[in-house]
This record gives sequence, structure tokens and C-alpha cells, in this order.
Amino acid sequence: MGMRVREFAKTVDHTLLKPDATEEDVRRVCREAAHYHFAAVCVLPCHVRLAARELRGMDVKVATVVSFPLGADTTMVKAAAVRDAIQGGASEIDVVMNVSKFLSGEFAYVAEELASLNGEVSAVAMNNGLNDAVLKVIVETGYLSDRMKQLAVQMVAASGADFVKTSTGFGPSVATTEDVALLREEAPEGLAVKASGGIRTLEEALDLLNAGASRLGTSGSVEIMREAEDGGLQE
Repeated sequence: MGMRVREFAKTVDHTLLKPDATEEDVRRVCREAAHYHFAAVCVLPCHVRLAARELRGMDVKVATVVSFPLGADTTMVKAAAVRDAIQGGASEIDVVMNVSKFLSGEFAYVAEELASLNGEVSAVAMNNGLNDAVLKVIVETGYLSDRMKQLAVQMVAASGADFVKTSTGFGPSVATTEDVALLREEAPEGLAVKASGGIRTLEEALDLLNAGASRLGTSGSVEIMREAEDGGLQE
């Protein structure tokens, strides 16, 4: 994949989801994201408003997580979290699928929840003057067989979400090229793939993009960009 540094930066969600992240840490990652022109900064829900203030006028979006990392909140709780996040300034929502319900065979529950949340994102975004709000669904591939991964992608696609995402980084596995390729093969054209979890080097990042991802979530973004600027990619 021939890619320039700036083009690569726009595939990256600069991520800070540690429980001990401080407000100064959030300000720092916002400064880093603005410097490198990343696609988004992904922060904990309690830091959305701070990140939105820090990134006002910048070409970096604010993303946050919902029902992270377990996905086990009720649909009503997830919907409330979506509303609060968008009203606070987030335009990208990474929600964890209810893996417990999914593995229990409660497929109708999962499908209805995802469709409901996608509708919530669209409605709240419209009410807040946003026309480009994005929903990413984390399916936590480390818990799923290949057949279950395919079924999860089908459900995410049917919900109308924008991305299917591999993992939280807190589950039993990280993003792999095999999983990304499987998700990309199963996903229809309008559903993008985000890889996240364990991405630490430029080589790993490029391998995942080559496998079919169009967005990467990583807390190692700055180190990876330094690799890219030091000759790993063209200016």
C-alpha cells in the first residue's frame, strides 16, 4: 500500500481509554492529535466535553466509547450514553456489542439493540446540527468463532452502522490481519472495518490496513507517526 504520512494519519483514532487517564492526559492527546492531524481522539465519556473544547476548530473529531469494555449495559443505558456523548461534542461513537447476549443465541435482541442505537445516533446528531455522526460497533472478535464473526458483521451491517470494529483491547485478543480480512470479506461495501487492540508499530498498522481496515484505534499513535516520518512512509 503506497500511502503518504498525512493520508496515513487520517486512518488513526488516537486513543486514551485508561482508567487512570487525567484531564491533563486528555489535553496532551488532543494536542498530539491536532499536531499530527489524526482522524479522531477517542476518550472516555467523562472527558468528551473537555476534548471537544480542546479540539474546537481543529480537523480532528471527538470519539468516545459506550458500554465499554463489556457491552453488557441495557439498551436504554446505551441509548442514554449515546445521547450524552453527542450532546457533549462527540461525533463518533464506538459501542460494544452485547457479547453475552450474542453468545447466548439472543440474536434478535442484539440485532434490535444495534438498529436502535444507530437510529439514536442519527436522531441525536440531527437534533444537534451534525450530519456526519458515525457509529462503530465493537464485536470483540477474541470471543467469537469465525462463523460467529461473520454473523456479527451481518448484524452490524443490517443495523446501518458505519463501522464494524475488531476489539476493545481489554478482551482476550488484539486486532489480527486474519480477523480484519474476515470482517472485510463479510462486510458489504458500505460498512467499513476498524482494527484496534495491540497496534504498536507502523508495520502492524500497515498490515492491518492492507488486510482491509480503513481506521485504526491505538494508543501508540505518536510512536507510529514518528516511525512514518522517519522514513517509513513518504512525506
